[in-house]
Amino acid sequence: MNKKIEERVKNETSLILSTDMTIREISKYFKVSKSTTHKDLKERLLIIDQKSYKKVKDILENHIKIRHIRGGQSTKLKYLNMKK
Repeated sequence: MNKKIEERVKNETSLILSTDMTIREISKYFKVSKSTTHKDLKERLLIIDQKSYKKVKDILENHIKIRHIRGGQSTKLKYLNMKK
C-alpha cells in the first residue's frame, strides 16, 4: 500500500477515535470523497491495524443506529431557518 494512503488512513483513524466525527465530516476535513474515507476506514484499516479497526467499526455502527435521529434534527433546523 502507498505510504501516503497508509498515513491518511492512520490520521483518519486517530481523528474518528478522538472526536467521534462522521464519515462526511472526516472526508471534508481531509478533502477526500466520502467513498474514499469509507473505504479507508472499512477496508484499508483492517489491513493496517486490526485493533483500531474494531474500535472504528463500533463507532461507525453507532452512527448508523442514530442516523435517523440526526436526520430528523437536521430537517427540523432546516425548516426553522427557512422561517426566519
